[in-house]
Amino acid sequence: PSASVGNGGSTLHVLRCLEDLYGNQWITFTVLLIHSGGYSQRLPNASALGKIFTALPFGNDILQMLELKLAMYVDFPKHMRPGVLVTCSDDIELYSTGPAEALAFDQPGFTALAHPSDVTIGTTHGVFVLDPSSFSGRGGVEYTTCQRFLHKPDAETMRRCGAVCLRRGSSQPSQDGDHCDSEVGSECVYTDSIFYMDHSVAKQLLTFYKEMGTLCCEIDAYGDFLQALGPSATPDYTKNTSNVMKEESQLVEVRQKLYSLLRGTTLNVIVLHNSKFYHIGTTQEYLFHFTSDSKLKSELNLVPVAFSSFPERDGSVDPQASVIQSLLGPGCSVGPGSVVEYSWLGAGVSVGKNSIVSGTHINGKVEIPSECFLCSLSVTLNDKVQYVSMVFGVDDDLKRKVMSLSELHSLRFFGASLADCLGLWGLRISDQLFSAQTPHLGLWTARIFPVCSSLAESARMSLGMLQSVQHSTALELSGFKLLSVEEMLACKDVGAMLQFRKQIRDDICLQRHTEKSDL
Repeated sequence: PSASVGNGGSTLHVLRCLEDLYGNQWITFTVLLIHSGGYSQRLPNASALGKIFTALPFGNDILQMLELKLAMYVDFPKHMRPGVLVTCSDDIELYSTGPAEALAFDQPGFTALAHPSDVTIGTTHGVFVLDPSSFSGRGGVEYTTCQRFLHKPDAETMRRCGAVCLRRGSSQPSQDGDHCDSEVGSECVYTDSIFYMDHSVAKQLLTFYKEMGTLCCEIDAYGDFLQALGPSATPDYTKNTSNVMKEESQLVEVRQKLYSLLRGTTLNVIVLHNSKFYHIGTTQEYLFHFTSDSKLKSELNLVPVAFSSFPERDGSVDPQASVIQSLLGPGCSVGPGSVVEYSWLGAGVSVGKNSIVSGTHINGKVEIPSECFLCSLSVTLNDKVQYVSMVFGVDDDLKRKVMSLSELHSLRFFGASLADCLGLWGLRISDQLFSAQTPHLGLWTARIFPVCSSLAESARMSLGMLQSVQHSTALELSGFKLLSVEEMLACKDVGAMLQFRKQIRDDICLQRHTEKSDL
């Protein structure tokens, strides 16, 4: 759809596409629906291709999140009635069951997986209020029903609604997704991950979508579908827009209609007591799980250097760094906590601590500072392939927006006021500086990144922007065509970016072949 409809709207659109392609036959299918990741503003190196294609450093074979998802769910279809399994692209669910305990998705209505988590985790996830008459909190896998589903509730709401339980089993995941030794008897809640709906529900939703015509608001597949379920569900959530990115006039009306449609539908829950839920949808989570001694890194056997080439005797990659399908020249160094993916770094390039470098080519002796995010994209403008590199601090908030130009000083770019940065770059503050109108002024829509004729020049210019901010020196950008991140994604050239990745892969293979021949 042309409008931004959220993962709930895209779920409805997929159902429509299935019917258009296969007619009534689609209701006999077992469907895996993975949302590719949206704008990915909290992990922008995944914005161009989608989080589902995030590279995972398994070793000589670069696997993507899609392949991991398929491996994790490979046994589900054997125990699943025709229906639709919905999952996000930036989470990983690991669990342990007995040899005869297969997960069965064979009940009418909805069925969701639930994971024990600390109460603080529940404030940023969906939380199940489980039926106390059918839930014991013991064993490895437990099948129960949900009285009510809460979407990103505060701790007081969880307690008031009866969502908080006492741990009766083994240790559980901590806030960063790692296993911690939570004591038996401590408080926990049961949080969401993936859910299944049978075809009777899917057909109801498809009929609703057809009747609605064009959707003009963002629907959340979790918040707007699941909150309508269970005997204790209330319509109060339909008017609560505190967790909504963009509030549209149609949203409350659509929510109320969905509530009326789904009210009374059963929400079955498969509680996985011995499970871990990992999220890698933000820069900090991405860096933590790929570079630190995290449980996820250990359990998946993620490696520091995956299908890459660099001269080990003349350069250094810190053991707590991650290099994925990249070429590093002599004298290159990558600091602890940093990730370099799909990049070609020339001789003497230095990457500081806790940085992300993605899809770029850097030649010459360059120091990439710590806490830096650098990602290069190929774009097509006037039928010509050109290049733009976005650069930020890894903690910069690309989702934050201000209401007017006078508030630009409150936006932070690598620790500095955006208004001050614009002055250093010779850019005049005006409405034309942004690709969106008020009140959507932010780093995401700021036209500050220069279009260049080569990948290396693009990276050099964007790093120059960062250097000018760090040292308060002028860098004239007014002579360049400038794009915002929003515009970069609108005119991205996926084919050119994939070709660059292939070129790196071919060069790595050639270097390895040459090294073997020299032995």
